[in-house]
Amino acid sequence: MKTIARAVLQTGMELAEDILTGSGELIAAAHTKVDDSVISRLVRHDIMAVNIMEEIDYATTHFERVRLSDGYKHFVESYQNLFPYYKSMMNALVENGTPVDTKALLEIYHALTDNITFNRTLLDYLYLMLASEDEMTHAHCLNSALIAGAFANWLGMKEEEKNTLILCGYFYDIGKLKLPDDLLWKPGKLTDVEFARIKTHPILGYNIVKDQTNLSPAIFKSILMHHERCDGQGYPSHLKMEQIDFYARHISIIDAYEAMTSPRTYRPTMMPLQVLERFEASGMMQYDYSILHPIMTRIADSQIGMTVKLSDDSMWEIFLINQLHMSRPILRKNVTEDQIELLDLAERRDLQITAIY
Repeated sequence: MKTIARAVLQTGMELAEDILTGSGELIAAAHTKVDDSVISRLVRHDIMAVNIMEEIDYATTHFERVRLSDGYKHFVESYQNLFPYYKSMMNALVENGTPVDTKALLEIYHALTDNITFNRTLLDYLYLMLASEDEMTHAHCLNSALIAGAFANWLGMKEEEKNTLILCGYFYDIGKLKLPDDLLWKPGKLTDVEFARIKTHPILGYNIVKDQTNLSPAIFKSILMHHERCDGQGYPSHLKMEQIDFYARHISIIDAYEAMTSPRTYRPTMMPLQVLERFEASGMMQYDYSILHPIMTRIADSQIGMTVKLSDDSMWEIFLINQLHMSRPILRKNVTEDQIELLDLAERRDLQITAIY
């Protein structure tokens, strides 16, 4: 809601709160639609300002409220202003070998994040961003750098380590800029030949940056190793655990998270608990658990207090996180004023969360 002067009040607006006289007499009730009679009563009682409903007040879900927030609108404006600058730097590197000013990249990161108080809020903003098809690869890398900063904060990284991880986020998928968009973002299943071509992007990326003396070894290794997996099932070299660079092990998780949470024109984005479910299903062996677990814990904890709708249309509040099944929390709802009902989704596999409110 927002407060406006009576002089600019217009018919059709909706009052957000009860308007009372000094003695407590009701002048107009909350949610009354303003008309000439309401304005006359305000004049008669010398009411100079009132609170009215805004668009965000009608939002029914968490992400609708985020989308309508002033913070998100400011973030989108800043993102759209800085994106062409970032894109031009990376294109110049890919096309002409022009060195990228890493200080400028870190300045972009700070320009987009310094006014955001919580890491969770940044992830919510990125969850709502939808890049055009011809900019999806650049947006994927920029978003990964922003996510890298959030995860670094959660992991308690020192500033130098955090900056290195952010820069790795900017560069690790640069090889995809050498591949056609219709291959990268193909909506259907890739053929074996197409997937083999996709798997060349780490080498393509390394060849782009190998002569860039201003870039750290961690960036080179993240480019080459971000698809390696701790169980040895990754590519291109089938490395295992400690064979994979420290930063590359972080970037592989960031890459997976960004891919799952970014909207695409051909499929919906995953909700945070769906991301956790995917990590639980396959990530424990593929990724460094000492990195993945605290990140998953932060994502899970950020959902506590959210209202969710289940596949049977019932509404519940996320109450507690199951540490062994983070994607299947314990829910609660008020049955009566004095009685609470609990539901453990870990024990009710027949039920799924279909929406977050």
